[in-house]
Amino acid sequence: MARIRLYDICHGRSGDKGDTANVGIIVRKPEYYDLIRERLTAEVVKAHFGEMVLGKVERFELPNLGALNFLLHKALGGGGTRSLKNDAQGKTLAAALLRMELEVPAERAAEIRTDSRKERQEHRERAD
Repeated sequence: MARIRLYDICHGRSGDKGDTANVGIIVRKPEYYDLIRERLTAEVVKAHFGEMVLGKVERFELPNLGALNFLLHKALGGGGTRSLKNDAQGKTLAAALLRMELEVPAERAAEIRTDSRKERQEHRERAD
């Protein structure tokens, strides 16, 4: 087994509704969906955020979009108008989750790293 960053296979968006953060994780390629569906559980996400999320974490599958959506209850200190947290609206939570590492078979990790490097190189070339 080997570890990859979630960022290497996904991108994300996050926001809030009151004291609940909403984090969407979207695969970069359809072939990565089963991998995250299998390994990125509500329990894993709750453990990743630790004491920051006081309530439960719910997961919703969106296979037609290649995405998982997580609701992190009691994660924002009361919400944007009540909280003293730096990120009371949860805007940075997707980025924080994308830093998480997942354990995958070594050969799959090698493929993912190669794809990720190619994608970053193509992005740099388009930017030039």
